[in-house]
Amino acid sequence: MITMAPWAMAPETSTKTQEEFVFRKPKRTDGNRVHSLIESCPPLDTNSSYCNFLQTTHFKDTCIVAESDGEMAGFVSAYRVPEKENTLFIWQVAVGEKARGKGLAFKMIQQLLARDDLSDICCIETTITRLNKASWALFKKVDQANGNLGEVSLFLDEEKHFDGEHDSEYLYRIPLKQ
Repeated sequence: MITMAPWAMAPETSTKTQEEFVFRKPKRTDGNRVHSLIESCPPLDTNSSYCNFLQTTHFKDTCIVAESDGEMAGFVSAYRVPEKENTLFIWQVAVGEKARGKGLAFKMIQQLLARDDLSDICCIETTITRLNKASWALFKKVDQANGNLGEVSLFLDEEKHFDGEHDSEYLYRIPLKQ
């Protein structure tokens, strides 16, 4: 587990860092704001706003919102992999334009993994397209913080799975320090 941020989160509490961000679990009322944030963060795939409402309700325990001055600055959506309960799949990491360049994406992942109810997570996974340099840099940083034991493999092939309509997705699996 990433140990640089020792804060534990309860659903009704939040934590403020030296860089003005408040981290918390999402709420039902965040659905539209999450949708707008993701739309403003290409190359992230935009899902339906209904999907974002499900993330902020059904998956609130594995997602995190970052706020700055009352505005949504970032959002991470994640879930426990059904066949691997101790693995957290990080689906999307979105950081608003005003908050970029401040290490917010890494901090959100740290805060998420520091939650007591995720203390049994021993591995994270994500998928990244080849050209998404920001995501590669972020997850290489997470991997480095955990001993550089991550592995990358093809998850969904551009031709075989997407019929040429989406870039291949590579699975990045990172074991966490315990």
